[in-house]
Amino acid sequence: MKVWQRPNEAAQTTGPIAAALGLFDGAHLGHQHVIRQTVLEAQLNRGLSLVITFDPHPLSVLFPDKAPRLLQTLPQRLRTFEQLGVDATLVLPFTLELSQLTGADFIQFLVKELARLHSLTVGRGFFFGHLRSGNVALLQSLGSTLGFQVNEVAPFQIGSEIVSSTRVRAALRAGDLTHVAALLGRPYTLSGKVLEGDGIGRQLGFPTANINVSGLELPPHGVYAAWTHWNNQKIPSAVNLGLRPTLRSPNPELRFEVHLLTDPQGSPCSTPDSTSPPRPAPYTNLYGQELEVELVHHQRPEQTFASLEELKQQIARDLDAVHTLLGVAKNKRGQGATA
Repeated sequence: MKVWQRPNEAAQTTGPIAAALGLFDGAHLGHQHVIRQTVLEAQLNRGLSLVITFDPHPLSVLFPDKAPRLLQTLPQRLRTFEQLGVDATLVLPFTLELSQLTGADFIQFLVKELARLHSLTVGRGFFFGHLRSGNVALLQSLGSTLGFQVNEVAPFQIGSEIVSSTRVRAALRAGDLTHVAALLGRPYTLSGKVLEGDGIGRQLGFPTANINVSGLELPPHGVYAAWTHWNNQKIPSAVNLGLRPTLRSPNPELRFEVHLLTDPQGSPCSTPDSTSPPRPAPYTNLYGQELEVELVHHQRPEQTFASLEELKQQIARDLDAVHTLLGVAKNKRGQGATA
């Protein structure tokens, strides 16, 4: 899939363009309904399917204190679009200057730059432009004048529930991963780059990859069974999300720490039960790289322990539970090995 930041980059393509317009944060089932309609439109007209989206979130520019936390990083969003069969995505940098365009001015700008816009697909009730001056009625009026077709897609429902990013966020904050997955149409994942940590996990015998999840909507704090996706591998993992209260830091920082039950090369990671010391090398090699973590089950909430030794013992019990939940066996030395 091609990724563009300027509409005129579409000039290098030939044929009609079928476009979907929206932020599409989370790319949930409702968003997918809009995007699949766009892909179908492009196929029927032997053209190019294009998603037009924005980064950063418009509210983070206009009203930072009211901006929601994101359900996906931009790379995640782009991967989801590609999986849906989209040919190209136009990521428009959302700026104060762009926010001042009226709905009519914005669409005229797109039509001029894209040149071969055949159709524009949006969800029902879609608003855009300065002071929300653009809506579906305006699109239809402009379409008849400027020569493009407008497709308005009805909301996607599961039973009586309309799928929306707001509902996904609410289910995620409640820790209902099953409901979140149902609304997304896929397992819930978090994605971010690996940062260098303070080495506490390694000192305890449980080295972790610390992932940057700033700006993302998060589930409740605690320990999770998970699968880590990296380099076309699916690695069984245990995740700790929280402020690490046992360390009693005067300035606690939110951490998303991933302990891999097998290292990225597939060999078992050492644990305190094994005869060899923990190996930090696999984690060191991941610094700066992006990991995508699929949360499977909330094992337990965040707790405060009386000592690091007590915490260490609990982590060992947590890992036993995660092995069981993921169907990953432990060999005789307590190491992880895929069953």
